[in-house]
Amino acid sequence: MAAVRSPDAPPGARAVARYVWMSASKARRVVDLIRGLPAKEALTVLQFAPQRASVPVYKVVASAIANAENNEGLDPDSLLISAAYVDEGPTAQRWRPRAQMRPGRIRKRSCHITVEVEAVQPGSTPQQRRRSARGGAKAAPAKAQPAAKQATKGAEEGTE
Repeated sequence: MAAVRSPDAPPGARAVARYVWMSASKARRVVDLIRGLPAKEALTVLQFAPQRASVPVYKVVASAIANAENNEGLDPDSLLISAAYVDEGPTAQRWRPRAQMRPGRIRKRSCHITVEVEAVQPGSTPQQRRRSARGGAKAAPAKAQPAAKQATKGAEEGTE
């Protein structure tokens, strides 16, 4: 079953790498580096990241960019990593002898890496995108404390 995109959502694409033999926590460290970056900049960050997880994450980001370019007809230079997350996959269990030949469990973990990109207007900042998503309204200013609370604060400070 294909997911249906809402009509007001910005155009974009996604890519998923499933059953990557790496723990989800190690892959999440790398994915956290690129979330919210422009797609081309994310590729550069991943290219020079020393972690082993940067290789499969790089491939997923490159695939998401290619999907957006070929399937959706979007400009690769205007893409932004809108969502990137890592889910746990199945864990294979192996056994290894430990003290007194008792079996010790070895967990071979896997994960699923998902990256979603969306097209944005060039030159727009993340704050402008958030504002336009909210309907163009700015955040309301913080409310001032009521006068009664201010008066009691002043009285407490004066009694010391």
